[in-house]
Amino acid sequence: MGNSLKAVAAFVPFSKCQKYLLEDLEEMPVDKMVDLSGRQLRWLPLHICSFRELVKLYLSDNNLNHLPPELEQLQNLQILALDFNNFKALPLVVCTLKQLCILYLGNNKLCSLPLELRFLQNLKTLWIESNCLQYLPEVVCELSLLKTLHAGSNALRALPAQLQSLRELRTIWLSGNLLADFPPVLLDMPFLEVIDVDRNSIRFFPSLAHLPGLKLVIYDHNPCRNAPKVAKGVRRVGRWSEESPEPRKRSGAVIDITLDQKPLLPPAVKTEPE
Repeated sequence: MGNSLKAVAAFVPFSKCQKYLLEDLEEMPVDKMVDLSGRQLRWLPLHICSFRELVKLYLSDNNLNHLPPELEQLQNLQILALDFNNFKALPLVVCTLKQLCILYLGNNKLCSLPLELRFLQNLKTLWIESNCLQYLPEVVCELSLLKTLHAGSNALRALPAQLQSLRELRTIWLSGNLLADFPPVLLDMPFLEVIDVDRNSIRFFPSLAHLPGLKLVIYDHNPCRNAPKVAKGVRRVGRWSEESPEPRKRSGAVIDITLDQKPLLPPAVKTEPE
């Protein structure tokens, strides 16, 4: 009943309905965090934008498709969660929040990202999974401090060569895309620690043994006929990994050996800035 009432109230812009949805959130919280996730909101209440010292704003799992220009007042914001909404384009006002370290945009309807995203030079974590991206926007390659990029469950077929300029990038999640080949640019990124290409269409894996920073590679659920070679101590998740040997050729045939092991997934819990 509670969720049904919130759904009805979200369509009515009267102050009493908004007060119900926000549960009397009228003053700046002591912990400088506002969590309005799952409130069936169709717009961001303007008085939230008056909390100028706000550091964390969670708006996940609502019905938002735009944000007010007043959001620009939140210049201390470090974490902004807009995942599980109805955004077809990233509101440009988000790109004015220059202290952002973590931005969650997953599970929307984004087909691209604006060039203005380059203004977020403090961004360390970007989640753009489960959108409508057919290519990785090159503007992502201008986020020089980016450490974690989650671009899984899109329609990516390749990665731009400019990605290797992200010298701080340590983790890249690309599961559930349309990669037919292992992205060559990743072979030129020795600082990567985690590479996830689970659930793509990769048939052959080049050697990854030359990547000194690599700690984990997830390559399961690909139609590959080989496992990627890695340096000693690097964990592989997929067919013919540590738990079983690679197939041996007998009379020209290849014997497939599969593992009954689920691949690791990106962390489900939203992280804090370092």
